[in-house]
Amino acid sequence: MAMEKTLVIIKPDALNRSIVGEIISRFEKKGLKIAAMKMQKLHEEKLREHYAKHRDKAFFQDLVKYMSSIPSVLVVLEGKEAVEVVRKMTGHTVGRKAEPGTIRGDYSMSVQLNIVHASDSVEEAKKEVARFFSEGEIQHYSKLDFDWVYSNDEKK
Repeated sequence: MAMEKTLVIIKPDALNRSIVGEIISRFEKKGLKIAAMKMQKLHEEKLREHYAKHRDKAFFQDLVKYMSSIPSVLVVLEGKEAVEVVRKMTGHTVGRKAEPGTIRGDYSMSVQLNIVHASDSVEEAKKEVARFFSEGEIQHYSKLDFDWVYSNDEKK
């Protein structure tokens, strides 16, 4: 069964607000597989690389400072069309514009303190997973409930 992997970073604000478990639970309940997970204080150099597309924006320095202030929880999720599914679940980047029922819609009012980062394309997901996880950290296992998450046609 061909499954996509995507990166989610549960940001420092979520950790400080004690909602990490709730966020992970939402992904699990949706039927996504946790392929890797770790808690880590992110270094400025790696964050500068990760957010390079925002380098020239006024908020860049504050973003790097905030993201490196305390640990984040990094998660690799796996599933059919995982990138798109996770993006829908996280909601609009601006928390106050995110639909109720999405993670940001339920827990965020901010642009920067918006609870989670989620890869925005399959190509970016591959780069981001490799940026934060070694191949040895990615777990390969059969998730028993996939028989109850995907139909036989979807598992081909």
